[in-house]
Amino acid sequence: MSQSIDEELAIPFRELTPNVDDRVISETGQEAFAPADDSRQWESKRKRACVLAGSAILQFPIWGFAMSFGVFQEYFTSNWELGGSRSATGIIGTTQNGVMYLSMPFLFALFTKRWARYRQSAALAGCTLTCLSFLLSSYSTEAWHLVATQGVCAALGCALIYSPITLSLGEWFNSSNRAVAYGLVFSCKNVVGSACPFLLRVLLDKYGFRTTLRIWTAIIVGTSFPAVFLIPTHPSSISSGIQRPRKIPWDFLRHKTIYIYCVAIMLQSSGYGIPQTYLNTYAHDISKLSQTSATLLLTLFNLPGIVSSSAFGYLSDNKRFPLSATTVTAIPAINSALSAFLLWGLTSRDSMALSVLFSLTFGFFSGGYSATWGGILNEMEMEAAQRNEAIDNGMLYGLLNGARGIGYVTGGLAGVPLLQIGAARPLGKFAYGSPYGPLVIFTGLSSFFGGWGLLWKLGSNLF
Repeated sequence: MSQSIDEELAIPFRELTPNVDDRVISETGQEAFAPADDSRQWESKRKRACVLAGSAILQFPIWGFAMSFGVFQEYFTSNWELGGSRSATGIIGTTQNGVMYLSMPFLFALFTKRWARYRQSAALAGCTLTCLSFLLSSYSTEAWHLVATQGVCAALGCALIYSPITLSLGEWFNSSNRAVAYGLVFSCKNVVGSACPFLLRVLLDKYGFRTTLRIWTAIIVGTSFPAVFLIPTHPSSISSGIQRPRKIPWDFLRHKTIYIYCVAIMLQSSGYGIPQTYLNTYAHDISKLSQTSATLLLTLFNLPGIVSSSAFGYLSDNKRFPLSATTVTAIPAINSALSAFLLWGLTSRDSMALSVLFSLTFGFFSGGYSATWGGILNEMEMEAAQRNEAIDNGMLYGLLNGARGIGYVTGGLAGVPLLQIGAARPLGKFAYGSPYGPLVIFTGLSSFFGGWGLLWKLGSNLF
């Protein structure tokens, strides 16, 4: 009995006491433990680098298909091989994004504390589900098969990958540069969104959609499983899993700040998914651009996000010129709206230059919007500290993603009837007079109100 107690006490004692061999004699003759500290710091930096690398690689299987679905949408307009309504495919991309984001609050709640030690297992299960879903979708014979396999099942698999690895990313960078770390990972997401449209376009033209989906499945297998093993679980999560898990603090739900930001994110996201889905078909059907030029627009749409995600992440974490989270979120929202109204809305037939300008500007500002969430987390942390309340960043980040999911689903469901309304109007000179006119207006309005937090803040200060 005494021996077992001694063994239990010896474990923390060894953790707290440096090894004698690690001691060095300083110039003053006093003992120091610098080598041990340096070793721990180097190990921590190495693990953070692995977390960043693994998170960056996983953006490919998680977002590659969802951010490039416009290529499939354009392909189906001229190569329809399935039963059912062709217009139903318009909701696949937005449904996939929506289901992913809607499931995240629940997954973040599970893996924040209670099931933290199962994060890697959950991510591997998500990789398996994603691979099986895309493989099964290659055998689809009806439109609803694609909605079920790609829009729902593959989305759930991707969410199972995304939630654990994002929680680990936030924990490894919880003390400094969190917004910058999020921004770097989101930049990799936009690298994926820039490269995948051309990759999928080439595969579709050469092999058709069934073989393309099987190749995509093989790509997911080759990237997702190794990347998951790169990401270590944070020690605090392992220890909390062994001990009795702490309850998630919900005090922030009693304050209106979280609702202001959630509504803003829902509105912005409902419009953000529209160009991702319909820009390809608009460029091909209305602007009469070639398939290559239409695919280029989707690539240019995602490409600026590589820079803007890092830029807005840095802006949210800037210590020299600090800006409030409401101000930072308003910058991409308002500029996205202006881009939709003044550039997309005024494009005409054979207007390649204006279409390119819209893709670049809207992609830059809307693609960097989610990188401002690190600033939102920082602001809510400060509010909680002022009220002496506990707050769980992982759960909070999951709720923000859930708000984005509601926006994606709303935008996807609204897109089909808006396109039908526009089709009943005569074709005009600009995009406003085309069948896509209502989509342009919807995109601009929803983007603008994505920054309404600033208006709310100004209004509260005035009144």
